[in-house]
Amino acid sequence: MTSQGTEVRVVLPAHLRNLAGVHGEVLVSVPPGALTQRAVVDAIEARFPVLCGTIRDRQTGRRRAFVRFYACEQDLSNEPPDAPLPAAVTSAIMAGTEPFLVVGAMAGG
Repeated sequence: MTSQGTEVRVVLPAHLRNLAGVHGEVLVSVPPGALTQRAVVDAIEARFPVLCGTIRDRQTGRRRAFVRFYACEQDLSNEPPDAPLPAAVTSAIMAGTEPFLVVGAMAGG
């Protein structure tokens, strides 16, 4: 944890990494006491403004239909955006041992 917040490891799908101009995982700083999906996505969009509107709708703030969130081998996509994230993602003691994954879902059949 830093004085500015908790560092959260984030894994973005390849197309969003390309759009943001990054390689591999990224670190975002989430304010203390706001360790939720909403706070992580806020931090991603603040650090990479080009991603605004790609993960969630700009108007409603809702997760886009073909975007999923995972952490600790759990699908968090249907959890409320303000539900606390698993401790392994946000714990200063565990040093963020698990990343927060943003995954592009596939459809078809």
